[in-house]
Amino acid sequence: MEKLTIATRGSALAMWQSEFIQSEIEKKHGIKVELLSMKTKGDIILDTPLAKIGGKGLFTKELEESMLRGESDIAVHSLKDVPMQFPNGLKLAVISEREDVRDAMISEKFAKFSELPQGARVGTTSLRRRMQLLALRPDLTIVSLRGNINTRLRKLKEGEFDAIILAVAGIKRIGLDKEVKFIAPFETDLMIPAMGQGALGIEAVDKGEILEKIDFLNNQKAVIETTIEREFVKVLEGGCQVPIGINAKFDGENAVVNAIVGLPDGSEFIKESRVVKKADYKTAGAKLADEFIKKGAKELLKRAEDMANALQGENIH
Repeated sequence: MEKLTIATRGSALAMWQSEFIQSEIEKKHGIKVELLSMKTKGDIILDTPLAKIGGKGLFTKELEESMLRGESDIAVHSLKDVPMQFPNGLKLAVISEREDVRDAMISEKFAKFSELPQGARVGTTSLRRRMQLLALRPDLTIVSLRGNINTRLRKLKEGEFDAIILAVAGIKRIGLDKEVKFIAPFETDLMIPAMGQGALGIEAVDKGEILEKIDFLNNQKAVIETTIEREFVKVLEGGCQVPIGINAKFDGENAVVNAIVGLPDGSEFIKESRVVKKADYKTAGAKLADEFIKKGAKELLKRAEDMANALQGENIH
């Protein structure tokens, strides 16, 4: 195999991710790796909540169709955007070493979350973040914030928001820490991240010669942690339209797992922390999800979905 083609979204973060993988493959194998940039439906439709137009698959579908047509071999995603199911002929082949998994408050005026004034306007695209922000501070005004990272940053600098919430991994990867005054990360037990946050997921055409070229990028620790997280969400049948946080962090032979499920307004939630053994990682996520279901998580998520639909008039997702 003399050439590999990566299908990628055209945003700054997506291009950084794809260029990073491009460089790693070229260094490892000495083959030519090309980028095929395209817009996805999620990049084009910015005035409608994601849940209303199809959820996170909107950021992967066009890339998947490119691979199925034979135009590209792999696609690099933020793992938190990767759906649970894959079209025939494609698979999740690689989970990379994780960056910082935390969320952070970004502000031009306030150095700490506790410094935000009563009723402060906070921008986020995420029901998960919205739920946890309002559980901590019911007084906040949460405002929908679509668009790529640079668009969100511009809106912050223009004063539309007192703060916005972004993943630390994205901030680091494209150097946003140099462009804003204050970055205040949340610890993962306070603001539980999305499944897979901080890791890259490489989706690939299910052919041996392609899979062999990218297998070296797998990180076993990240695979273990994100398997727990993705199985938790899979059993709960949760997607972009419902607020779910799940984070597993391995240290030696055990992992600390924090999880939360609740309503978008933060008024009700189920939140648990568990220590699980490394040997049990393939079943730990499903087991924890079953515990949540016994405590009413399915009913809570149904109410959360109804609440999210009601919020669509405010352009919140």
